[in-house]
Amino acid sequence: MISRLPGLSLPERAWGVVRRWALAWWRILYLGAVVCVLVLSPSSYGKVTRRALARYLYLDTAPVLLGFTVLAALISLVLTRIVVVTAISYGLSRYALEMVIRVLVLELIPLTAALFVAMRCTIPNGTQLALLRQSGHLARLSHAGADPVRVELLPRAVAGVFACITLAALSCVVALVLAYLGVYGFSLAGLPSYTRMFGHVFAPAVTLVFVMKTVLFSLAVALIPMAAGLYDTGERTQPDSELGGLARMFAVLLLIEIVSLVGNYY
Repeated sequence: MISRLPGLSLPERAWGVVRRWALAWWRILYLGAVVCVLVLSPSSYGKVTRRALARYLYLDTAPVLLGFTVLAALISLVLTRIVVVTAISYGLSRYALEMVIRVLVLELIPLTAALFVAMRCTIPNGTQLALLRQSGHLARLSHAGADPVRVELLPRAVAGVFACITLAALSCVVALVLAYLGVYGFSLAGLPSYTRMFGHVFAPAVTLVFVMKTVLFSLAVALIPMAAGLYDTGERTQPDSELGGLARMFAVLLLIEIVSLVGNYY
C-alpha cells in the first residue's frame, strides 16, 4: 500500500544521491587545495597557529609512536619467520627476504600506518571539528575576523600528515633491520647480499611510487575526516556523517593502493 505522504520519485532520489556525492568530493578537493596554499603561506604561521600546530604535532605523534613501532616490529618478526620457513620448505630461500621487503615495507606498513593514524588521530579530530561547528565556535571565529580553516583545521591536518609519514618511515626502518636479523642473525656476513637486494627492490621508479603513495595516504587520512567535520550539508534527513567520510577515506586509500600496485608490478 502506498504511503499517504508524498515521497520523492526514483530519479529525484538518484539525483539527490549523485548531488551529495559530487558535493562531498568537491569539498574534499577544494579543502585540500586550500590547505596546501595555507601550508605554503608564511602568514599562516602566526603565534596562535604555531602554538596549536606544536600541540597537535606532539599529541598526534608522540603518544602513538612507541606503540605502533612495537606493533610493526612484531608484525615484521612474525611475517619474516613465516615467509622464510615457507620459502625454505619449497627451496626458494633466496627469494624469501626480497618477498618480505616487498610485502611488508612497500605495501603493508604504509597502509597500516595510515589506518592507525586515521583511527587514532584524524577521525577524532574531524569529530572535534564537527562539534566546534555545531556549537557555533567556527562561526564566532569567522565573525571575529579569524579564518576557521587556518585556526582550527590547519594544525590538525598538518599534524595528521606528519604523524602518518613519521610512523611509516620509522616502522619501515625497524622492519628492514628486523628482516635482516630474522634471516642472517647478528652477523655482518649477509650485509653485502642484503644491500644488493635492497638496491634491487628499491629501484628509482619503485622508490618514487613508495614515497608518493605514503604522502597521498597521509593527505587522504588527514583531509577527508576534516572535510566531513568542517562542512554541513544542510540536509537533516541525510547528513554528511562521519560514516560517509570514513567510507570515502577507505575508497581513496584503496584506489591509491591499486594504482601503486599497478605502477610497481605492471
